[in-house]
Amino acid sequence: MHALPTEPQPDPTIDVLLVDDQDLVRSGVAMIVEHEADLHVVGQARSGPDGVAAAVELAPDVVLMDISMPGEYDGIEATRRIVEQTDCRVIVLTTFDDDECVFPALQAGASGYLLKVSEGEALVEAVRTVHRGQALMSPDVTRTVLDHFTSRATGGTFRPRLVDSLTARERDVLGLVARGFSNAEIAAELYVSEYTAKTHVSHILTKTGLRDRVQAVSLAYESGLVRPGELAS
Repeated sequence: MHALPTEPQPDPTIDVLLVDDQDLVRSGVAMIVEHEADLHVVGQARSGPDGVAAAVELAPDVVLMDISMPGEYDGIEATRRIVEQTDCRVIVLTTFDDDECVFPALQAGASGYLLKVSEGEALVEAVRTVHRGQALMSPDVTRTVLDHFTSRATGGTFRPRLVDSLTARERDVLGLVARGFSNAEIAAELYVSEYTAKTHVSHILTKTGLRDRVQAVSLAYESGLVRPGELAS
């Protein structure tokens, strides 16, 4: 008896929660998100506290969070609470790209940081990227993060001995990640396939217990693996 062929199953829909105090901004973002077949807006909130409550109740996959909102607490504190209380991943959307906004958001647990001037295509791809478990930042924000590490100490958030758990090749890869290389650029630099480069990055995060590439950058600088001034050109 032959098994009947099965129909291919569609990819699961990514549920998105929007948190922004400006109605027009939320409406615009909602239109962009809902235009994509694999994305769905499950809820909207106008403040940090309402955003946390909605995230707990609706359990979306990804939260698009504004930083600057009036009320009991802002988007950064809301991000921290959502990360602590749920499995949601948070992308911060803001008009600011200076480190006074970037670093508190990343420290609060945001998986992505995009400027509101980003194009709609970049926004929806960011949702998909973060949902896959990867961190994401716009190029301008990435440069802000890297410049930060060349100008000041990071405060010893991660223990340098975490690097000792890595192989020599993994330390090479970590150094390139810290210098701003993408997986494709790492592959070209080390003469390996992009799949191999991606696998090395995944092993680094697993061995060190780091959440994403942003934390990996911090580890590389704090451990002395990469020194100020060694950024990619």
